[in-house]
Amino acid sequence: MTSTTARRRPYGVKGAPYAFLLPAVALFLLFFALPIGYAVYLSFRKVEVSGLGLGAGARQEVWAGFQNYTDALGDNELLDGALRVLAYGCVVVPVMLGLALLFALMLDSEKVRFTAVTRLAIFLPYAVPGVVAALLWGFLYLPDVSPFYFVLERLGLPQPDLLDGGPLYLALSNIAIWGGTGFNMIVIYTSLQAIPAEVYEAAKLDGASPLQIALRIKIPMVAPSLVLTFFFSIIATLQVFSEPTTLKPLTNSVSTTWSPLMKVYQDAFGKGDIHAAAAQAAIIALVTLVLSFGFLRAANRRNKQEAAR
Repeated sequence: MTSTTARRRPYGVKGAPYAFLLPAVALFLLFFALPIGYAVYLSFRKVEVSGLGLGAGARQEVWAGFQNYTDALGDNELLDGALRVLAYGCVVVPVMLGLALLFALMLDSEKVRFTAVTRLAIFLPYAVPGVVAALLWGFLYLPDVSPFYFVLERLGLPQPDLLDGGPLYLALSNIAIWGGTGFNMIVIYTSLQAIPAEVYEAAKLDGASPLQIALRIKIPMVAPSLVLTFFFSIIATLQVFSEPTTLKPLTNSVSTTWSPLMKVYQDAFGKGDIHAAAAQAAIIALVTLVLSFGFLRAANRRNKQEAAR
């Protein structure tokens, strides 16, 4: 018995990691891989209607091949939504990351006081749910209820309509910037705190000013964090949904297909065409995957080139 147990024990030890991983793998397959696989399956199907579509067997689900994908790529509403999101991202990503870097550098400065309170105040908007933030800013944008418009009216200043035309992009971008800057700031600030103090001391002995230290030491050394935050920001921008959907009842400038994800939602639950919506969702996921891995590969290649120098 003792020799048998001794022989079996190594196998049990080797299998222990897989036993610990089993719950996570099961949850991943059940709630992530399986829904994705089912969505891809639906994207290759369509509903074929015979006659008036009434009665048993009048509506049948058949194989569609790549028809849903070709229809999606030729859908002007989907392409227009992608262009709107592109314009939205050109405002959100650089401004949000620029502010996050600026706040992180300011908090890392030796002259700043009450760092913990300031850091919490900057991060706090990220803890507000996206729908709540959109509702909050949406009412602040409405001329009839916004205190900002009341102040502008009292001062005799122009009162722009932020929920119409071009300013709508700025209004939506402001919500995303307000909510996402704090998270990116924490990531960058954590990287700054990991830089050894000896590096700063050596720079000060060489006569470097705080601005030179920030530009020539801090920013280059937190470049991996900037790449990471840019990567997350791109993904979040491509998946924008809650902000325009929440603001839609407040203005006629936001259509039901303002963003690609809103178009997917409208086709799936508004028109009831889940097959076309699945194909559009698969295209959005593929574009996000290609852009993300393309950016990461370019960033890694640049890092290798700089390391080789």
